[in-house]
Amino acid sequence: MAEAQPKGTGGTKDAGGAGAAGGRSAQLAHTGLRHGWTTGACATAASTAAYTALLSGNFPDPVTITLPKGQTPSFALAVEELAAGRTSAMAGVVKDAGDDPDVTHGALIRSTVRVLPAGSGVVFKAGPGVGTVTRPGLPLDVGEPAINPVPRQLIRDHLAQVAARYGGSGDVEVEISVDHGEEIARSTWNPRLGILGGLSILGTTGIVVPYSCSAWIDSIRRGVDVARAAGRRHVAGCTGSTSEKVAVAVHKLPDDALLDMGDFAGAVLKYIRRHPVERLTICGGFAKLSKLAAGHLDLHSARSQVNKEFLAALARRGGADETLATAVAEANTGLAALQLCAAAGVPLGDLVAATARDEALAVLRGAPVAVDVICIDRAGMVVGRAEPRGPGT
Repeated sequence: MAEAQPKGTGGTKDAGGAGAAGGRSAQLAHTGLRHGWTTGACATAASTAAYTALLSGNFPDPVTITLPKGQTPSFALAVEELAAGRTSAMAGVVKDAGDDPDVTHGALIRSTVRVLPAGSGVVFKAGPGVGTVTRPGLPLDVGEPAINPVPRQLIRDHLAQVAARYGGSGDVEVEISVDHGEEIARSTWNPRLGILGGLSILGTTGIVVPYSCSAWIDSIRRGVDVARAAGRRHVAGCTGSTSEKVAVAVHKLPDDALLDMGDFAGAVLKYIRRHPVERLTICGGFAKLSKLAAGHLDLHSARSQVNKEFLAALARRGGADETLATAVAEANTGLAALQLCAAAGVPLGDLVAATARDEALAVLRGAPVAVDVICIDRAGMVVGRAEPRGPGT
């Protein structure tokens, strides 16, 4: 094969804009943030360029594609390689995620297109840095390369157009790879979801809107799907790695029953309300779960705060006198309030856990899910528990 030739930064140019005003486009315009392109869009552009070179001998650069909603962005090629005899061609695009804090920003996404016998159709293959599905519950069968259905169809459509233009059969193998993808994937949910060996090629619109919590919430939903497909009847929504360890220690849960909830308690509860499991454990730091107890579904510090007056009211319910309640209300942090109550024998941790459980049940609206809650401190010590309550308990 010919040696791959570097071609520059692989930047993109949007020839069609980010879509009509409204919805995510309106949100993007309001924030002033720059949109980017999904791995699926980049893989489509690279595949289109590679197949064009395979049939014509020349790589289009930039290469223009049409996204599902009609936008027509153009992508510069970062690398290209045409095999002797035109049996295969490779093109690569550097992903630009815009202003979204995406771990795949700057990744080089390559597509190698190879000729197959007539009647083969388009066959997808996971190259280096692209994962393989090993667990059910995802939109792909076990054993398939982690190239999601929408990017697959987008690639098929573009290859069909190239075949029609240049007289090709359209019978090709498309191998998608991502430089350093296996390393990057360690910072994603892929290992937990059973996607091993690298990243997923994703995207339904082709456009990355810089609103990172949407990606996290989507990951929560996929985690619930995987757990249900694996037959898990008990899952745990955890605010971080320490709370995950506690949930495993207390309930002996497997990896695919753990949901990296982060700050998005509402996302877990609302999705499980529609897709129930028998039991949900919510495990997290005392301060974060005190926000849930107070009725907040987004636990991020920028969007909700620990309400010490609320904690003082709970402390009174647990037997605190007015002197202690006042001290709790004036405490510097939630942890300080917890420590004050612990010294006085007031079970503030248990009260927060029980109230958080009841708030969770209210969001679940009678769904057949029993909920228990575990509060921990920063060292991972359990400082509050609420036993399961809900339908069937």
